[in-house]
Amino acid sequence: MKVRVLYHDHCFDGAASAAFFSRFSRERFYPGADFAYMGMAHKATQLFEESDFDGDENIIVDFKYSSSDRVTWWFDHHQSAFLSPEDQRDYEAKKSTRRFYFDPTYRSCTEWIAHVARTVYGYEAPDLADLVYWAGIVDGASYASAEEAVAMREPAMKLTLVIEAVKGSGMVQKIIRLMQERTLAEILKDAEVQQVFQPLYERHLSSIDVIRASANCRDKVIFFDVADQDMEGYNKFIPYSLFPEGVYTVSVSRASFRTKVSVGSNPWAAEEPNHNLATICERYGGGGHPRVGAISFQPNQVEEARMAAREIVRELSR
Repeated sequence: MKVRVLYHDHCFDGAASAAFFSRFSRERFYPGADFAYMGMAHKATQLFEESDFDGDENIIVDFKYSSSDRVTWWFDHHQSAFLSPEDQRDYEAKKSTRRFYFDPTYRSCTEWIAHVARTVYGYEAPDLADLVYWAGIVDGASYASAEEAVAMREPAMKLTLVIEAVKGSGMVQKIIRLMQERTLAEILKDAEVQQVFQPLYERHLSSIDVIRASANCRDKVIFFDVADQDMEGYNKFIPYSLFPEGVYTVSVSRASFRTKVSVGSNPWAAEEPNHNLATICERYGGGGHPRVGAISFQPNQVEEARMAAREIVRELSR
């Protein structure tokens, strides 16, 4: 039997969700099955192809809904889980007969999967408690300070750097498999993981200087544009460590498959954010959570992304 797991790629919670679901479903439903993974990215074009669902069982975790009849499990916790009203209606029609679970009040999808596994299926994995805990910390930005988030002293935070910044999905999928059996500290000591981590950490340190040079903070909104820099991934808490007075951050960056506008709010701001960032991003075809969101454009739509970013900065500055 082949179990296809589609997960949010280059995201600690996405990897942890895939790992926890795999361990749970292997022990409860699919012993001896072959688990295959596919990393999903938010793009301006169609997210899913029917050919993506090539397993005997097809699962989506920590990613948007698909109305394909081949999907047998779905877990998500994002406000913007549905690409269209039709998708939401499809979910409502199927949720009583499929294993579809959605709750946008959970700070991480891994915590949500662990909750469903325990309360619905009577499954617990005590040795994965640390994985579940850190998925909540990382995805919920529940660090004590911006400095702690940028320093990345804990193994989970170092692995987050690898997962978010490594090229391709191969290393992320290696980590997903290791997460099912090893502690985060043990995974970090893996020779291949260390080989990837060290240059990425040096790049992380240099990215602080790049953002410092390009960012400004006006009316409590931090803005920077690194679309012309080689910065496909960076620590999203750097702006708050540089500008602790900032309440929001808006940035433009570019990868090989998209140009991205990222919108976030400062978890440590003295002033409570009063904008729903997912709702703002949804107007441009993006989405996310009330406190953090993003919009994907085509790789060549840099100017369109910059225009959207400027509009969002003006809205958040009011």
